[in-house]
Formats: sequence, C-alpha cells, structure tokens
Amino acid sequence: MDGNKAWHHFMTITEHKCLVMKNCFRVGLYRQGLLHDLSKYSPAEFLTGVHYYQGTRSPNAAERDEKGYSSAWLHHKGRNKHHFEYWIDFSRAKHGLAGTKMPVCYLVEMVMDRIAACRVYRGTDYTSSAAWEYYQHEEPYLTSVMHAETKAELEKILQMLRDQGEHATFAYLRKLLARGDY
Repeated sequence: MDGNKAWHHFMTITEHKCLVMKNCFRVGLYRQGLLHDLSKYSPAEFLTGVHYYQGTRSPNAAERDEKGYSSAWLHHKGRNKHHFEYWIDFSRAKHGLAGTKMPVCYLVEMVMDRIAACRVYRGTDYTSSAAWEYYQHEEPYLTSVMHAETKAELEKILQMLRDQGEHATFAYLRKLLARGDY
C-alpha cells in the first residue's frame, strides 16, 4: 500500500466527515453527524479508496471506470441510510426495483453529504450551486430509482441552496426536521 496515497485518502475522507458533522450539528442532527460515513474507515472501503485515490474525485468512480462497478460503493451504500440507494427495494406495484421514501433525517444528511463532497472535491472553486450542478449531472439516473417525493424535496433543497445560500437552506432544513416529514 502506498503510504502517501493512504495518508491523503485518510485526510480527504476525514475532511469530508468533519464537514458533514459540522453541518449536521447546525441543523440538530448530532448523532448522525458523529456517525456519518464511519464505514469509509473499514478495510473494505478504505483499502479500495487508497488504491484508487486521485484527490480530485471519488475513488469509487475510478474503481467503477476500471471494473464496471465499485465494490467499495456497494459496501458503503448498504450501510449508510443517507444514500437514497439504501432505500431501494423490490416493489410489487412497479414489478421490480423502486425507491422508497427516505425518512427526513436521512434526506437532510444526504444534503449535507452532497455539500461536503462538493466542498472537498471543488476546493476553492466551490459555490452554493455546486451540489445542484452535480445533481443535474446524475439526475437522469435518479428519475427511475429515487422515490418521487424524496426526489422532489431534494431538488427543492438543492435549488434553495443554489439560489438563497446555506443560511436560508439550513433554516428550512431545521423546520423540515422539526415537522418530521415532507
């Protein structure tokens, strides 16, 4: 294992985790902030992350480019409820895979996750529209698998972040959490 890549990967995932924790705390998600992405430190995710580390994008994307799938991502999404993919199950109504509505606390953590990932990978080029721009890039895939209400609320939040900034968006998220549903 390349020690330099291991250190840089460790620092990247730890910076990401700390940013998510800080933002989760800002809206009252203390437990989720503390526990966010702990699986990234497990051998199944960490060693793969070191191997594919580039510093400019997720190592999971590089592994996916090489293998056609990411073993680290498959491990990660199955253990972290803030990923909408965690909430995909078989549906009798749709006769196949379908997304179920995410609980609001995990939807909010997903937003914090996206903000932090954009901050880490974009660095000084980060703007409040970064998470929306990234979402736009992945949206065609989401249309068929993310629950419609979860998707609509995520889009509303990311557009609010883009147009009104963090202060207004986080105030909205605190209200959404207090209501307990969307």
